[in-house]
Amino acid sequence: MRLAILSRAPLCYSTTRLVEAAKKRGHEVDVIDTLLCYMNITSIEPNIYYKGQKLPKYDAIIPRIGTSATFYGTAIVRQFELMGVFSINSSIAITRSRDKLRALQLMARKGIDMPVSSFANFTNDVRGLVKLVGGAPLVIKLLEGTQGIGVVLAETNKAAESVIEAFYGLKANILVQEYIKEAGGADIRCFVVGDKVVAAMKRQAEPGEFRSNLHRGGKSELVSISKKERLMAVKAAKVMGLHMAGVDMLRSDRGPLVMEVNSSPGLEGIESATQKDVASDIIAYLEKHAKPISKTGNYQG
Repeated sequence: MRLAILSRAPLCYSTTRLVEAAKKRGHEVDVIDTLLCYMNITSIEPNIYYKGQKLPKYDAIIPRIGTSATFYGTAIVRQFELMGVFSINSSIAITRSRDKLRALQLMARKGIDMPVSSFANFTNDVRGLVKLVGGAPLVIKLLEGTQGIGVVLAETNKAAESVIEAFYGLKANILVQEYIKEAGGADIRCFVVGDKVVAAMKRQAEPGEFRSNLHRGGKSELVSISKKERLMAVKAAKVMGLHMAGVDMLRSDRGPLVMEVNSSPGLEGIESATQKDVASDIIAYLEKHAKPISKTGNYQG
């Protein structure tokens, strides 16, 4: 197959591992910076151009779209879809998962357990918003935040009210969520490919820190997950429409709770912690599900 990885970081671990795995399995692979692409939108012969040249026909793409490039990145993925190219994650699935509020509402509709959350555009009843999630301690999250940025733990109701009012003053969109104390600053990252969890790790926050993100100094280790956690991770990815996803969950006294579903999960932490070849699992999924292009250049199916 001829594959393209949509990534603005060709030398990062995730991108290089995907390139390595694809070549090892006998495929051609190109790395394309989505922000350097431009396209002609037409029903006759839609194409994508990159650095002044029309891109060749690809059998499949792996989008690794950063949060800051979601709008344009998903537009490029849609253009590939218009051209009949298989994408491991569709443009609508990426967009759906990036909208944290929408993602929570979709999972709630499908009965997936999550931390209790509240949301308001603006309210004079800040105390009522805090009360909805059971009061302090609680977590306040920017909807546009990523990698633990824009996430605040408020340990008292008064502190929570002050932080919420400050965010509203900046016209920021925020989620207010219950704090799962028994998780102990740890979460579980399940890496889903297709309809199964191919690897899972536990991420533990540094002492004095409640955010377990590896970008914030968290440590990762191999973890065994329960059947319920495995099924919940696959279901959460499926609700988003993602065929490749990192599903983050907390272990609570009432069972596993899904926090977030990531459409561009990193490979370094999960492969280092589990010693599993996740990159090859991704390429194997494409081999099974991407339909080849005919010799005439027309996509079959």
